[in-house]
Amino acid sequence: MPPVPADPGPHPGAPDRGPAQGPSAASAPHRAPGARWAPGPHQASGPQPAPGRPGGPGGPLFRDEQPEPAPPGVTETVVLRAIADDVTPAPGHGTPPYPGAPVHPAPPPSHWAAGQPPFVPSSHPGQETPVAAQPAPQPEPPKKQRGGRNLQAAIGVGVGLGAVIIASLFVVKALFLFVVMAAVAVGSWELTTRLAERKQIKAPLIPLVVGGVAMIATGYWAGVEWAAASLALTGLAVMVWRMAQPPENYLRDITAGVFTAFYVPFLATFVAMMLAADDGPQRIVLFLIVTICSDTGAYAVGYKFGRTKLAPTISPGKTREGLAGGIGLSMLAGALLMQLIIDGGSWWQGLILGGCAAVTATLGDLGESMIKRDLGIKDMGTLLPGHGGIMDRLDSLLPTAPVVWLLLAAFVGS
Repeated sequence: MPPVPADPGPHPGAPDRGPAQGPSAASAPHRAPGARWAPGPHQASGPQPAPGRPGGPGGPLFRDEQPEPAPPGVTETVVLRAIADDVTPAPGHGTPPYPGAPVHPAPPPSHWAAGQPPFVPSSHPGQETPVAAQPAPQPEPPKKQRGGRNLQAAIGVGVGLGAVIIASLFVVKALFLFVVMAAVAVGSWELTTRLAERKQIKAPLIPLVVGGVAMIATGYWAGVEWAAASLALTGLAVMVWRMAQPPENYLRDITAGVFTAFYVPFLATFVAMMLAADDGPQRIVLFLIVTICSDTGAYAVGYKFGRTKLAPTISPGKTREGLAGGIGLSMLAGALLMQLIIDGGSWWQGLILGGCAAVTATLGDLGESMIKRDLGIKDMGTLLPGHGGIMDRLDSLLPTAPVVWLLLAAFVGS
C-alpha cells in the first residue's frame, strides 16, 4: 500500500533543509495532538523536525508500523492545552484560526444533522463543546374540574332534565312513560355501540329496543308478570335475530344481548310500575330525590372529609366517608318525603328506604364503572354535556328502582 504521511509535508517551494536535528523521532507519535515540543532539562534546544514522515525521517513509514523505542536518557517535555471552563456560547462552525478572524454564523437548527447537537467553539483551537438543544417550554395544561366534568354544564343539563321529568309527571302522567322509553332506547344503543367498538361484541339492537318498549308498556298496564314475560320473549328474539349472521361468536353476542335486555329496559320497568300507582308521580319524585341525595351526599362528604378509599381498583374517587355521607343524606330525604308526600307513609319507613336506596345506588355506580373499565372508556356516550351519556345517569337509578318499588309496595301497597 502507498505510504500515508501523517503531516501534509513542507510547503511547495520551500527549500529542503535536510534531516532535522532534535529529539528522537520515535517519541513523536506519543505527543498529544496539537502539542508543541520543548527541550527537556537534559537536551539542548535545536531545530524542529522537518515535516514529511510521521516523526521525521527516522519515523515509521506507514501508520500501522510500530515506532522505534527512544534512546535511553532522552526526554522531552510536552506542553498540553489547558481545558477552559469558561466556554463561550458563540455561534459558529469552529474557532477562528487567529485572533480577530471573522466567525461564520452557525446554520439554523433546521440544518443540523438529525440527532446531533450543535457545537459551540471553545477559546482554544480544536476544542469544541457540544451543547444539547433545550426543549421549548410546554404550556401548562388547563385545570380540570373534579372528576373531569364541566360543573356548569352538568348543573345546567341536570336542571333541564329535572324540568322535563316534573312537567311530564304532573301534566300527563302517561307522558312520563315516553320519557322512560326514550331513555331506555338511547341507553341500549349506547351500551351495544360501546360493546361493538371496544370488544367486537355485536348484540342485536332492534330486538332490544322493541323488547324494551314492550317491557315498559306491559309493566305499566299489566304488572310485573307481563314485564317478566316480555323479558323472556326479548331474550328469544335476540337469539333468533342473531341467527341471520355467521355462527362465530354466537354465544358471546346473545349473552351480551340478554344482559343488555335485563340491565337497561327490565330494571327501568320498575319505574313504570311505580308510576302506575294512584300516587305514582309522588313515588317517582321520592325515588329520584333519594337517589340524587345519595350521589350528592357522597360527593360533598367525600370531597371534604374523604380519606379511606371504598373501591380503589374500580372507582378511585369513592371513599367510605363519602358513602356514609350519601347514606345519611338519603335517609334524611327519605324520612321527610315519606312522611310528607306518600299516602300512609311514615318517617321511619323513609329512613329504611333512603338507606337501602343509597346502598343500591352506590353498587349500581360501581357496577357500571366495572363495565367501563373493562371496555377501557370513561363515559358511555357524549349526549349530555358534563354528564357523559344517558347510561352514565342511569347507572345508579336502574338498580335502585326495583328496591324502592318493593319497599313502597311492602310499606304502603302497590
